[in-house]
Amino acid sequence: MSELEPAAMSVFRLAADDPMTCVREWKDRSRGKAIALFPMNFPAEIVHAAGGLPVVVQDDPTPITEGRSLLAEFYCGYTRSVADQAARGRLDIFDAFVVADHCVQLLGAVDVIRWARPDKPMHFAQFTSAMDDAWTQPRVAGRIEDAKREVETVLGVTLTPERLARSIGLFNENRRLLRELYDLRRSGRAWITATDMQTLIKSSMVMDIQEHTTLLRALLAGLDATAEPRADLVRVHLSGHFCHGPRPELLNLIEESGAMVVDDDLYTGYRYISTDVPESGDPLAALSEWYLDRNRNAPCPTRVTTRIDWDTYLIDSIEASRADGVVVLMAKFCEPHMLYYPELRKALEARGIPALLLETEHEGNPIETVRTRMETFIERIRRQPAAARS
Repeated sequence: MSELEPAAMSVFRLAADDPMTCVREWKDRSRGKAIALFPMNFPAEIVHAAGGLPVVVQDDPTPITEGRSLLAEFYCGYTRSVADQAARGRLDIFDAFVVADHCVQLLGAVDVIRWARPDKPMHFAQFTSAMDDAWTQPRVAGRIEDAKREVETVLGVTLTPERLARSIGLFNENRRLLRELYDLRRSGRAWITATDMQTLIKSSMVMDIQEHTTLLRALLAGLDATAEPRADLVRVHLSGHFCHGPRPELLNLIEESGAMVVDDDLYTGYRYISTDVPESGDPLAALSEWYLDRNRNAPCPTRVTTRIDWDTYLIDSIEASRADGVVVLMAKFCEPHMLYYPELRKALEARGIPALLLETEHEGNPIETVRTRMETFIERIRRQPAAARS
């Protein structure tokens, strides 16, 4: 059972499960404009500072219909879902779109939006993927400046450093509160289910950030963080899924199999909140630093760096959270993940860390097959000598 306060969680669930209604209600209240963002690198603070509602477009769990003729079946489920939502008019609630590139497949989905809604402004912020070259930082700074000007044009405002600094502070506070929940979960003092944690993160991608933070404070204030860590469950780290959240039924199945998820590096998880924006100095320069820092804090295979590896980060995270094993969630046809996984698997095997790879699909997962594999994985960990699990 989750220990989270039910009134706040009901609001968060509504936003996470039905983001378009959440956006529509915000627009009706504020008479403002909503800007659609895509995973995973655009700083939402720019849109918020300009008076808009920044919304990360979520995967729609409904079956893909019209989108089937717009993108090939070998595109990942998230990009095909985005194309389908655009074709069906689900994204018409947004006044403009901003994409910070990180994979070729997402660019295909953006092309579908351009085709389906040519009247909607679309800004393509091509952030460099080479993270530690001499020209990286000035190029990123230029893209941040370009994005600021585009958002100013769409929303009809002029952004001041003061407004941007205020928005940075608001988003930082929200991230810190969410990381506090992660710390409580890692320590075992609060059992927060994987589904509830994903709900908290996804809702922060959709809701007005001040409203979300107010509810988070209330949730933390009512949380019983004195419980002893449970010893009857296998501690598991979830890894992968760079763009969209795993289906709740899959997360529930993982925990029903005898696991307790204590950490993750999912996009709709710790990856999204891993890094704060510096609050001193020029705000635009700080956003450039944030883009570079987050790949140091939570490395991504879509970025290229010579000094930081995702496998090293993952192993360090597993050790810090005292996880007994890792479940790798790989979205089908996710090319960056597929290319990096062999190196990741070798690193885990070299350290003797149990790992289970589960490939996920938009069209649904063979639940009973996954259940059998997950239960077998949990039993294999339980049969390890106690010393190997400590």
